[in-house]
Amino acid sequence: MSNEPDLWREKLTEEQYRVCRLGGTEAPWSGALNDEKRPGRFGCVCCGRPLFVSDAKFDSGSGWPSFFQPASADALITRSDTSHGMVRTEVLCAHCNAHLGHVFEDGPQPSGLRYCINSVCLTFFPAKDNAAT
Repeated sequence: MSNEPDLWREKLTEEQYRVCRLGGTEAPWSGALNDEKRPGRFGCVCCGRPLFVSDAKFDSGSGWPSFFQPASADALITRSDTSHGMVRTEVLCAHCNAHLGHVFEDGPQPSGLRYCINSVCLTFFPAKDNAAT
């Protein structure tokens, strides 16, 4: 759709748009969901699709919400990111292609992965509001 960028600009805050739609990064320890410990699920701020559940969240000490696995096998897509002189794996919402962050192979078991996700890309749904969690 030709006016899609305008729709994202209307729906998202300036910071959400910069990170989700333009591939930016929020400052570490600045996100409201970094310290979120309640049971629930984390959805894409752009489309609302479930991305992660609280049981997979852990404190990586990185300053961003970190998860060891997605909510489902088809929740995320990845692609190579060679920006900023680094080789990383970018994580995107499989439904709307929102940039979420990056995944690294230094996470806890059982996956050994650390999905390092920008807090502004997520919406939190506490378990009491979400029977599926």
